[in-house]
Amino acid sequence: MRALLVLLMLVLPLTACVSTGTFGPEQLFKSDVDRVADIHRREAFAGLRLLAEKLYRRNPREWRKGGQASMDAALARLFDPATAWRLPEPGGRGGEAILLALREDWAGDRVAAFVVGLGGMMHGAFNGKTEFFLLDELDPQSLYNSARNVEIAAWKLTHARSADGTPLLLSNEMTPVQNLSFEREFGKLVGNLDLLSVIVAERTNRTIAKAIQSVATAVFLPIAGF
Repeated sequence: MRALLVLLMLVLPLTACVSTGTFGPEQLFKSDVDRVADIHRREAFAGLRLLAEKLYRRNPREWRKGGQASMDAALARLFDPATAWRLPEPGGRGGEAILLALREDWAGDRVAAFVVGLGGMMHGAFNGKTEFFLLDELDPQSLYNSARNVEIAAWKLTHARSADGTPLLLSNEMTPVQNLSFEREFGKLVGNLDLLSVIVAERTNRTIAKAIQSVATAVFLPIAGF
């Protein structure tokens, strides 16, 4: 009888939360870390979408090169889950897509390639999932590596030039008016991924191997399972 009373005391408050809309039934199968991971992933990809929009606004020729009717149509294509963060061109995935975007002789949509590359690496760091439950596990090393890859991609974007010194993609600008909004958005992405990597590492008692390399000569770090 006492065991039954204890069970009721545990279940009834949860049932009340579900019935009043405090959280849905699926929340019963989530740990606190799962909920935190959900929030971090949502914020990370919202930030990536904002970066994509800002890049298209500064480089409108790119969505036109991609054959899209508008910037909104280009963004919708980029963030369509069915695309699975892959370009139709050979080698258009992860770091390869970013390098493709910043290659002078490439004639495709540079913004699409850059964002698909970043999004693919981030998606891989989240194990290809959009929501997390009790049996799901994240790899803190992959999250950490993804943060370093964002830093590398940001550096490459800023320094990619054509033979005459013209930026392949306009982003940050120092003159005539200082515009460092891209740098701030990249910083938010890095901070988001770094913080989650620490949370997951502490939760799972795992150690993160810190990479020490110059961002100017760095190569993209591997993402487990990607």
